[in-house]
Amino acid sequence: MTENYYPDLSPVTTGLAGKCPRCGRGRLFSGYLTVAKSCSSCGLDFSFADAGDGAAWFVMLFACVVGVGSILGIEVAYSPAWWVHVLIAIPTLVIMPIILLRPVKGILLAQQWKTNAQEGRIQQ
Repeated sequence: MTENYYPDLSPVTTGLAGKCPRCGRGRLFSGYLTVAKSCSSCGLDFSFADAGDGAAWFVMLFACVVGVGSILGIEVAYSPAWWVHVLIAIPTLVIMPIILLRPVKGILLAQQWKTNAQEGRIQQ
């Protein structure tokens, strides 16, 4: 009986690429944020994948700090008209989270697989 060898892959690399955390070849997502049922290359079952709200929380935290910081910085430095703030706020607070959500979710799911993270249980 021979087992397949899978190299030790970085969760960041596979997560950013949206690839299988075990083999690095199959797709992790079947839709924009929908996790595939299994890897098309190595057959890894993705039923372990439960990122919860982690990806959304990290993306919101980053986007809000960058967005509000840039808006406040521009207001203090230049005091522009309101429409300048709209031109800055929309890409920063709407488009940036949409772009970041999938890679961050991929990283969290790949890290979850690598560390064999599971839901906490109370021992009795």
